[in-house]
Amino acid sequence: MARLNATELAQRLGRQAEAVCRYYLSNGRKQGNYWQVGDVRNTPGRSLFVRLTGSASGKGAVGKWTDAASSEHGDLLDVIRETLGLVDFADVAEEARRFLSLPRPEPEPPTRRSRTPPAPSGSSEAARRLWRMTEPLTGSVAETYLRGRGITDLRGTGNLRFHPNCYWRPKDDGPTETWRALIAAVTDLDGKITGAHRTWLMCDGSGKAPLDPPRKAMGDLLGNAVRFGLAEDVVAAGEGIETILSLRQAVPMVPMLSALSAGHLAAVLFPPHLRRLYIVRDNDPAGDAARDSLVDRAIEAGIEAITLSPMLGDFNDDLVSFGLEALRAQIRVQIAPEDVSRFMSRAQ
Repeated sequence: MARLNATELAQRLGRQAEAVCRYYLSNGRKQGNYWQVGDVRNTPGRSLFVRLTGSASGKGAVGKWTDAASSEHGDLLDVIRETLGLVDFADVAEEARRFLSLPRPEPEPPTRRSRTPPAPSGSSEAARRLWRMTEPLTGSVAETYLRGRGITDLRGTGNLRFHPNCYWRPKDDGPTETWRALIAAVTDLDGKITGAHRTWLMCDGSGKAPLDPPRKAMGDLLGNAVRFGLAEDVVAAGEGIETILSLRQAVPMVPMLSALSAGHLAAVLFPPHLRRLYIVRDNDPAGDAARDSLVDRAIEAGIEAITLSPMLGDFNDDLVSFGLEALRAQIRVQIAPEDVSRFMSRAQ
């Protein structure tokens, strides 16, 4: 079959405009001659209108859409691209052909450069490609989410970004969904991205999305971590991102890392010049086991290990429940005296 261009594919999709909308914009509904939904990323709402009737091409063509809230506009190929989070047109066109049940096009001549092959699902390369599709944290729904958890000082968080339309796939054969997400880059000791962590969020950033689970990691995680600050002789290591960011509100000058889970915390690799390790403990059996394992490894490596313990479940619980000043007072009596003057005097 001859390779169809974008205009031809859009027109073929337009002939099945309502079916396209029901499939890719499933959170909307038909209103007269339009399909109405929140936005082109399939958010529930009523600001985006897709024409279900009209001419084959031109300004009022069937399949054309406009978002009254954002002034965005496009065609049904754009709907496919945005709802599935695709980047390359070749991937969008392939999905359109699949929907239309069209035969695959003839192979491209070998003299032409083929597109980059898909990265294996869950691989480090897939994590790096996801990272390249993210947006800055500042001003995003992800920033709103963190501020709602009491995390307001976001200096030095360049490895946290925002994705407006991140895939979430259930464990069973249920449909893939798209949600806004906080994306964290997992790096090795040399700063190379080896993985990514996703926290899916409510559309307004008021909390995590109602998914099970609302967090997933991908890539090469063992020994690696989400890092905040340049590790030198002192490092604080814990499990969750919000836990570590909460501790940074009290002692922002201490380099820290989030290993993302108790199991990965126990196996985290030590920076080469580390002499004192603060183990940021979660108050549960898994947290105790990770602490004990990490203490043994630190002692064997000749590194001093000091445990920092929360009053509640973790330090984010403490920050939200008791406030920043109470958290600072709590940390002050747990860290080494020389680190109080080195780090905490500059945190006030």
